[in-house]
Amino acid sequence: MLGALLVISALVFAIIDLPPGDYLSNLIAELRATGQASSVAQAEFLMREYALDRPLVERYAIWMGFWPGPHGFSGILQGDFGRSFELDRPVADVVREGMAFTIGLNLAVVVFVYLTALPLGAISAVKANTWVDYLAALVGYIGLATPNFLLALVLMYYGNVAVGLPIGGGMAREFIGEPMSWAKFGSIALHMVAPVIVIGTAGMAAMMRRLRANLLDELGKPYVVTARAKGVAPATTVIRYPLRMALNPFVADIGNLLPQLVSGSVLVSVVMSLPTIGPTLLAALRSQDLFLSGFILLFVSALTLVGMLISDLLLAVIDPRIRLAT
Repeated sequence: MLGALLVISALVFAIIDLPPGDYLSNLIAELRATGQASSVAQAEFLMREYALDRPLVERYAIWMGFWPGPHGFSGILQGDFGRSFELDRPVADVVREGMAFTIGLNLAVVVFVYLTALPLGAISAVKANTWVDYLAALVGYIGLATPNFLLALVLMYYGNVAVGLPIGGGMAREFIGEPMSWAKFGSIALHMVAPVIVIGTAGMAAMMRRLRANLLDELGKPYVVTARAKGVAPATTVIRYPLRMALNPFVADIGNLLPQLVSGSVLVSVVMSLPTIGPTLLAALRSQDLFLSGFILLFVSALTLVGMLISDLLLAVIDPRIRLAT
């Protein structure tokens, strides 16, 4: 896992460095064109201060903390994530603001996706070719076909007008900048309802359709037919073995779901004014803010690896064949 993260970090750094120039280089060229000599000198000092004038491999080693920079060993391994030149703030301070909300929102979306997709997919498979199955299929098709930003706009209007649900932002204005309290937590949870539905609908629809297909395949196997012939209760026939076997691909998707939620919530965050790191990443990539965009992409990659580890552990718990093989 650490080896994979190391390779990913090198790829992330190299890909971000591929476009010509960077934020400071572009700034220096712009300042020189306007004749601001003092500002040019300050920008050139920052390039030397953060070793941006050195070769690519050396810059990567300094960024990770493998190689001493102008101030010794001071990189990600040492807890120094660099500085956002566009925002003129440490990366840790910029990311800290949206990281907690992003993690909380994505965990809530994962819970929503699995709590809705599991029963809907199972019922759809058990009641195959009935009105229940057709209704679940309709929900799935609508969820897959509707863009999340369009669903966000619809919920922003009808959720506020019809239900009075607070839409937009991460919390009520009076709690911004205030220390955490139960009232503030309740406001954050209430403001998360609409984003969770918007971001999780497509994932829920895809998971539901996949579970239905897997469970239908298991229900047609000889051991299920034999159990039914022996008079085993229908609920036991479905839940004890077929559902567990059908959950394997369902659980394995956790590793792919987490990063997709982070990347897929960028448009929703912009539309609904959510304080996530998605818009920050988008702005950092557009301005070629190396340290900020690099750290956020590395965080998303680490999230992917954590999701894959969780899915592997859950698969070992659910499926005895995998547990015995390990």
